[in-house]
Amino acid sequence: MIELVFATNNVHKQREVQAVVGDKFVIKSLSDIGCEDDIPETGDTFHENAQQKTDYLVKKYNVSCFGDDSGLEVDALGKEPGVYSARYSGSRDMEKNIDLVLSKLGDNPDRSARFKTVISLYLQGEQHFFEGAIEGKIILERRGTDGFGYDPIFIPDGYTQTFAEMSAEEKNAISHRSIAVAKLVAFLKEKVV
Repeated sequence: MIELVFATNNVHKQREVQAVVGDKFVIKSLSDIGCEDDIPETGDTFHENAQQKTDYLVKKYNVSCFGDDSGLEVDALGKEPGVYSARYSGSRDMEKNIDLVLSKLGDNPDRSARFKTVISLYLQGEQHFFEGAIEGKIILERRGTDGFGYDPIFIPDGYTQTFAEMSAEEKNAISHRSIAVAKLVAFLKEKVV
């Protein structure tokens, strides 16, 4: 069984990834390896931030690992919040972040948006990247109580429910993260297993 450290302490993200990879891999969190550090995310792109995480873990812990950076891009807001999705309002308070997106959008008819994920994998001395995206739209007010982040205001194209109204299984089947993780897993199976 392959062990990989996921550069996160976000339990929701760890569960999502573990659900996609199944039992062929053990996904460890930062706390599982005793890392309490706040790994910097100072890049201007999802790629840069994801790579910063793996570079940090390789340098400090010498582990096989992967890190991701994900965010919401809203077309009418010039692709904001983007890499600043988790702290868009100046804090990590997701209610404030959602409020700011809705406030900035106002009644703009262009509600198109997407969730994006970039995963950086460090394995056997090599760096690899995997991307996932799902197109959708921002609705006018929150709906649903599951999920996290911007899930209550995002409806993926072809659906009528927000991510927050879907079960974890429904969301994981189509989410940006699961698309990127599926690419990661396919690569790992080909390369390692």
